[in-house]
Amino acid sequence: MGVLEMKTYYNPEDLEQFGNMGEDAPQLWDKFMAYYSQVFADGALTAKEKALIALGVAHAVQCPYCIDSYAKTLLEMCVNQEQMIEAVHVAAAIRGGATLAHGMQAKNVIKSLEF
Repeated sequence: MGVLEMKTYYNPEDLEQFGNMGEDAPQLWDKFMAYYSQVFADGALTAKEKALIALGVAHAVQCPYCIDSYAKTLLEMCVNQEQMIEAVHVAAAIRGGATLAHGMQAKNVIKSLEF
């Protein structure tokens, strides 16, 4: 089975229907798409750098549709697998670090409740 053929809770065909989200609120959709397009345009960061960031974030927020979309986009931009996987590891490191940093909350509670 290919990546898009895997059995999953998510329906890969739904990604192709993403644009339909604007049917019931076209003005809001148009504003979102204008914003989204501007965010991903070349600026201080290149579109390629932004897409790599998006791939890492997609993994951190665990959005399979975004993962599929940005992996395809990055392949079209001639980004190789090694670069993409490195972006995923950056996201994993930040997410793991944030988990550990929040561990201080548990340590503080434990310390305040110790007898």
